[in-house]
Amino acid sequence: MNPIRAVKFLPIVLVAVYWGIRPAPIKEALPPAPATPVASSGNVAMLPESDSVIVLNWRQLADLDYLRGAVPPALAQLNGRRVRLPGFVVPLEDFQETAKEFLLVPYFGACVHTPPPPPNQMLFVRMKGGPKALSMWEPVWIEGILKIATYDSPYGAVGFQMTGERITPYREE
Repeated sequence: MNPIRAVKFLPIVLVAVYWGIRPAPIKEALPPAPATPVASSGNVAMLPESDSVIVLNWRQLADLDYLRGAVPPALAQLNGRRVRLPGFVVPLEDFQETAKEFLLVPYFGACVHTPPPPPNQMLFVRMKGGPKALSMWEPVWIEGILKIATYDSPYGAVGFQMTGERITPYREE
């Protein structure tokens, strides 16, 4: 085969290798049922006010109709509430190891070398306090106050914002 012609297939080979070695995506199961009684609001599990952390998954955020700007009632009830969401960190600048602001996305590699997810699958996080250590390679839990508001990132429109309070390594509960 002509070496110049073989170069045309290099991107395909690189994508195939990447997909073979990438980290496994976060399971999109509904949040586990807590031991305490739960009040239900649509498809969102809410802990009693004393615990006040709502565990979300990306399917719940996908209910935001970003094309029409429509926020369903179950999602509107989360605005201003403390939530916990798993995902992958996307730094807003190349080669960042620490940052106060970053994006959270549902799968590894989103926004970096692929088309970005839709706005209802991206969360802009501004951490309280100083910069936090970031890892693009492993999933994390982000906990903080959710705001249903757009943000224009270098990767496109984002449908949600959060004032982050904690970032911890992802572990299935």
